[in-house]
Amino acid sequence: MLRACRRALTWFARCSGAWPTKPDRLGRSTKDVLTIAEDLHARGISLRILTGTLAGSYSPKGEGKFFFTMMVAFAELERDMIVERTRAGLDAAKAQGRMGGRPSVMDADKLAAAKARRAKGESVTVIAKALGVSRATLYRALSEDA
Repeated sequence: MLRACRRALTWFARCSGAWPTKPDRLGRSTKDVLTIAEDLHARGISLRILTGTLAGSYSPKGEGKFFFTMMVAFAELERDMIVERTRAGLDAAKAQGRMGGRPSVMDADKLAAAKARRAKGESVTVIAKALGVSRATLYRALSEDA
């Protein structure tokens, strides 16, 4: 990640500017975004926001900094609210017995067959091929059930 950031800074310096679509795309928190924006400014790299309320050039002075800080704080609040609503929705679904994610390929019948074949001494590779699952899936299922 750090190497990617350094490459991006080098690229920004060459083209003398950074143009994120929205200010919250620069970092995860208000502090991160402000630190990055001020670091870019200190390096002589201009920051121009392409869309949204803050569309235009960023200046880390006076009213521009205040307005930028407030809008980034609102963007962080919005992101936190989305995360909170998502978690609440997942919890509600779980309470109703619904589980998200990819369905398991190892059902109870396949697991029983795998255990029986393993007890006979068959290799995991042969069992996995016969059941149509990967070796990793078979190892995981056998270790979870043990």
